[in-house]
Amino acid sequence: MSSTESRGPRQIARAFKWSMMGLRAAWRHEASFRLEGYLFLILFPLGLWLGRGGVEKAILAGSLLLVLSAELLNSAIEAIVDKASPEFHELAGRAKDMGSAAVLLLMFNVALCWGLIFWQRLS
Repeated sequence: MSSTESRGPRQIARAFKWSMMGLRAAWRHEASFRLEGYLFLILFPLGLWLGRGGVEKAILAGSLLLVLSAELLNSAIEAIVDKASPEFHELAGRAKDMGSAAVLLLMFNVALCWGLIFWQRLS
């Protein structure tokens, strides 16, 4: 779609459909995404329940969404690297490792957000 075309309801519906296809593909083909998805299904409602006020709820629940988003991007990087360069190449390995590192950093962010919020309650 060119940048001059309008984004009407039909285009938005198509974009939503493609996004749902991406989520289904990640769930079907990516074990890491499924594991993080299961954790999300447990921790997201827990974060909404345990959070005091909108900001805490947003931090507890939102930090989990960031992990899933990064995992989707990491999986996309891995898929395109595997398609473009099926044999081992240092740069391909580096790209995949960096995508994985981004997910790891956001997992640390989840632990930090949850830990700081609940540490504050204990003190």
